[in-house]
This record gives sequence, structure tokens and C-alpha cells, in this order.
Amino acid sequence: MINFLPTFILMIISTALVVINIMCSLTLITLTGLIKLILPFTTVQKATRKCADVLLHMWADINAWMIKLINKVEWDIEIKGELGKDNWYLLIANHHSWTDIVILFTVFANKIPLPKFFVKQAILFVPFVGTACWALDMPFMKRYSKQTLAKKPHLKGKDLQSARQACAKAKLSPTTIVNFAEGTRFTQEKQQQTNSPYRYLLPPKSAGIALALASMGNTFDQILNVTIIYPDNPDSPFKDLLQGKLKRIVIRVETIAITADLQGDYQNDAIFKQHFQQWVTNTWQRKEQLIATYYQQKQP
Repeated sequence: MINFLPTFILMIISTALVVINIMCSLTLITLTGLIKLILPFTTVQKATRKCADVLLHMWADINAWMIKLINKVEWDIEIKGELGKDNWYLLIANHHSWTDIVILFTVFANKIPLPKFFVKQAILFVPFVGTACWALDMPFMKRYSKQTLAKKPHLKGKDLQSARQACAKAKLSPTTIVNFAEGTRFTQEKQQQTNSPYRYLLPPKSAGIALALASMGNTFDQILNVTIIYPDNPDSPFKDLLQGKLKRIVIRVETIAITADLQGDYQNDAIFKQHFQQWVTNTWQRKEQLIATYYQQKQP
């Protein structure tokens, strides 16, 4: 642990480690995707998929080591229910910072299959990250605004096709599909722009969760409802992590059984859609109350 060093030195070291790890690990992952694309044979597909997962695991392990090296973090983790590496999971979580991704890999390492994230289509154009996500068969979501769909109704449903295909690939081996249901990282500005009814969260989007359950409901063993809290670093946890200032990470995991009432035709069944949206809203209300208890503890 080197967090006794000056902040600017820690920032240089941690940033360098993050960049090198991304460039090396994600470039190698992209190469496995290119091999899979050029040689579309079953044995090659399986081998490259396994190789990509190993490389992703290495990337996550290096990040976990970096957190320990740069920061003196107190981990507060509670998991209600049993987890297994041979199961399929749909993981839903709030999204506060880029740190969330590293944290999820660290918390669930060797407990569940490697997380595969629902990612926005725009991520494809981010150097290293986008091509690696493609190589890892992560589900991409391209959302269209109501205005765009009004002008081009033929685009309706197109935003879910690639995600549906990726979910189908996830059936090939135990997988954890991760959906940050808010669709973007929380900020005060976004909270105001979305007229969020929550103080610490953005309004959740239900379509991606419903799609995953419709596509893989019989494959998923459980839903993992994960709440990520940074009680001492609420404003800039990623920056604080790089500067060695990250103090405490609270993780609460609720396991939820997948019942028949959570599976249906979200796009065409208005009654089911309303029911499912209410279920997601109730889940987010519980999450908001949980987060509030930790921030209220910090108030004088």
C-alpha cells in the first residue's frame, strides 16, 4: 500500500496503471474477437470465448490489486442468499461512477460468472473499450428518442435486437448479465434533467431488464439486486480512487427469485408492461431508502 505518498504522485501512478491495463488487456481481448470473426467454427468460437473471459478476469484482478495498492478501503459487503459460479444471473444495479464497474468485478470475483454489461451503442467507438465489449459479446443497446421514433416508426424495436442476440449467446455458458437500469451515471444535473423522484438515483429504465428476462428467464437462476454506495466519497469516487482517497465501499446484494409474473411481452402487452414498470419502481424505491440511511449517518 502506497497511499502515504502525495496525492499528485498517486494520481500519476494510478492513471498510468489504469491506462496500461486497459490498453494491454482490452487489446488482447479484441484480438480474440477478430479471430472469432475470421474463423467462425464452433471449436474456435468456444476457445476464443474462453480466452476472452480469462483476459477479462486478469484485467479485473489487476484493477482490484490497484485499489489495494493506492487506497486504504473499508469494504462493507452483505449478500443475502447463496451464489454460485455455475449459475446464470441477471444483475441490476444503480450507477454512480465508472468505479462501479471495477467494484462489481472485485466484489463478485470467483463468486459468480464474469459480469457482461448492457452497454450503450456509443461505447463501440471508445478506443479499446468498445471493441473489447464487442469481442466479449456484451449486449449493446441503441436507444432512440420518442421524437426519432415518431419520425421513423420502423426503428421501433431495433434498439433491442442486438441485446436479444447477445442474450442468446449468453445461454452457451454460465453468465452474469449486468444492467445499470438508470442507463447512465448519476449526477445532480442528470437528476434535475430527468425530474427524478429520487434524491440519490435516476429513474430506472425497465425495457432492458424485461428483455433479458423474456430472452433468458428460464435460463437465469436469480436476479441480483445490487446497491453500490460510497458514503465518504459521494461526489467523485473515481477521481478519489485514483488519488488514494477512497475510504469506504458499501455493497448490498439482494437475491430475487424469477417468478412467472416477471416474464412477459413488454413491448406488446400493456398490462404486463405497467406491472413490470411498477415492480422496477418498487425495487428502486427500496434502493433509494437504503442509500439514504448511509448518507443520513454522515449528517451532523
